[in-house]
Amino acid sequence: MAPPPRDADAVLEGLDPEQREVATALHGPVCVLAGAGTGKTRAITHRIAYGVRAGILQPASVLAVTFTNRAAGEMRGRLRQLGAGGVQARTFHSAALRQLQFFWPRAVGGELPRLLERKVQLVSEAAARCRVRLDRNELRDVTGEIEWAKVTQTVPADYPAEVAKSRRDAPRDPAEIGQIYAMYEQLKRDRSVIDFEDVLLLAVGILQDRHDIADQIRAQYQHFVVDEYQDVSPLQQRLLELWLGDRESLCVVGDASQTIYSFTGATPDHLLNFRTRHPEATVVKLVRDYRSTSQVVHLANGLLSQARGRAAEHRLELISQRGAGPDPLYTEYADEPAEAEGTARRIRDLIAGGVPAGEIAVLYRINAQSEIYEQALADVGVPYQLRGAERFFERQEVRAAVAALRGAARFGGNDSILDDVVDLPSQVRAVLSTSGWTTTPPTGSGAVRDRWESLAALVRLAEDFVQAKETATLGDLVGELDERAAAQHAPTVQGVTLASLHAAKGLEWDAVCLVGLTEGMMPITYAKTDEQVEEERRLLYVGVTRARHHLSLSWALSRAPGGRASRRPTRFLNGLRPGSAAGPAAPGARSAGLAPAVSAERDGIGARRKRRGPALCRVCGKTLTDAGEMKLMRCEDCPSDMDEGLYERLRDWRAGQAKDLGQPAYCVFTDKTLMAIAEAVPGSDGELARIAGVGKRKLDRFGVDVLAICAGDEGVGGGAED
Repeated sequence: MAPPPRDADAVLEGLDPEQREVATALHGPVCVLAGAGTGKTRAITHRIAYGVRAGILQPASVLAVTFTNRAAGEMRGRLRQLGAGGVQARTFHSAALRQLQFFWPRAVGGELPRLLERKVQLVSEAAARCRVRLDRNELRDVTGEIEWAKVTQTVPADYPAEVAKSRRDAPRDPAEIGQIYAMYEQLKRDRSVIDFEDVLLLAVGILQDRHDIADQIRAQYQHFVVDEYQDVSPLQQRLLELWLGDRESLCVVGDASQTIYSFTGATPDHLLNFRTRHPEATVVKLVRDYRSTSQVVHLANGLLSQARGRAAEHRLELISQRGAGPDPLYTEYADEPAEAEGTARRIRDLIAGGVPAGEIAVLYRINAQSEIYEQALADVGVPYQLRGAERFFERQEVRAAVAALRGAARFGGNDSILDDVVDLPSQVRAVLSTSGWTTTPPTGSGAVRDRWESLAALVRLAEDFVQAKETATLGDLVGELDERAAAQHAPTVQGVTLASLHAAKGLEWDAVCLVGLTEGMMPITYAKTDEQVEEERRLLYVGVTRARHHLSLSWALSRAPGGRASRRPTRFLNGLRPGSAAGPAAPGARSAGLAPAVSAERDGIGARRKRRGPALCRVCGKTLTDAGEMKLMRCEDCPSDMDEGLYERLRDWRAGQAKDLGQPAYCVFTDKTLMAIAEAVPGSDGELARIAGVGKRKLDRFGVDVLAICAGDEGVGGGAED
């Protein structure tokens, strides 16, 4: 560990002009507007350390507040390295709980009530007393609603009106939730327990009622720093005001463009109104982005340039300090399996090119999207780890659903649920309907929606499975699910990160793949108001700014192979991705255009695939369900009769085409398609067109060359057509 700076001036060494301005602004209110990757933690820790080393701030008089224990621990570590040990860096809850534990005997008497670690069980009991039945996921969502109500300082009687006023999607009837909320509060009082939100509420109550205690805390803490200020709730803001009293020794740091947790009660209003409340405040903007290349920053700035609303009015125009890098890669796929397969190939290529697997992330909108990427990465032998979610087959609702399907398969036609139900997908829907699956998704977000998405993924899997094997039974499907689950039960390893966009906040990677960027997923279907849509835009902005160097963005036109290409890429990329028109997408309108690289990829997949019978391995006869194996028309492990020399000639030709087109090689033809060509050795347009991965436009563009190479013409080389 490096020794701490020798004096106060040495603390300022290495800071850019704006960071230095933050570090030396030690008096009066200070507002730091810090964009993604601009070194805000560096700026505020050096500010505290400079004040301590200069003798202006006493370490014990400083309270730095952030939102996660990880961030607080990182801040404490940096302060120690800078010679400013002794400064308190805590979360709001940690600081408030510490004060409650100290002052409770004096303010109330006796010991502080026991802290309820998990409130779900008590909420369940409250619901039962109100004669409301909640399943596990509804229970989680109602618990979340109670937490939201408390941090927004909404009492039970006012909850229904507040939900209507905020246009919030409640998971149950608001009147019911209000009753459960009131009963929950009564049960807590009866049992002398408090929850985490009570920690803040009780701290606020004591500071409001006991001026002597408030004065003692204010004498202890005279200087406050609040990180991620765009995420404070009304309750946290009230506690901060009581800590401060009539003083203005406050430094807040935030970025309204990274407000993505409004559903939990967070609001950027306190950050945006800071100068109104503190007209004499020093305001410093950090816009030098040290994280991302100029290409990534350009896209991030472009996203926000189309934003609307208050947060957009205060957006920060980032300036990359890293210089140039590769352009973001935009790729349109025919279907979701193709998108997952293409993403896995890109990741494999990045790793082969020297990017560590741990420095790569695949980010999606909801956790239910993870399964197909788990499978695709496993298929190409790339290790991965999930962040913020269980593996798909380890989720409780998936385990329960598979168990229900296994039970139904065991009973066969004797199961009354399956009476008059013949085809496999309908059988799966019938069984899963008893576990909470419905034909239409629930409104709003939360655990109920997550659970429905997981069950819907199983329904889609059944639909895909029966397309590959028309005679498949429920037992066959259960066997397939067991095989998939077993393949993904390997110990957790350090590898590619799979995470939702929300879980990725505060993290960064060398390479980021943003996937599933279609209307209905980004923005999500239940984002209906202008404010909700703008938060979805900010969520995509957060995803983009996680990337240091490599960034890819992709979407699929249909869900399954052979499906109708009815999806549209997210409106947020209109005017930003090559070939697209600016402005919002009209409902039902198709995207205006695609980047050249995207057209080539789509041509290879989009114009073909008609519904056929089950795909069978031409070697062993086994039904094929893996997209890569279906391209080869054989199992991966079955012996290949591929002409190795032809395959290498095709690869050399493809490399020349890709270079001339300025595209990745797989945008001409994928490895699997080249292997299929080298195995089939087509001699005519018709034979070539029957190979998966060769669509009409690719046939028109590359068919003559490919057939010539297959015929042994050594004179065929690179050189793309215009």
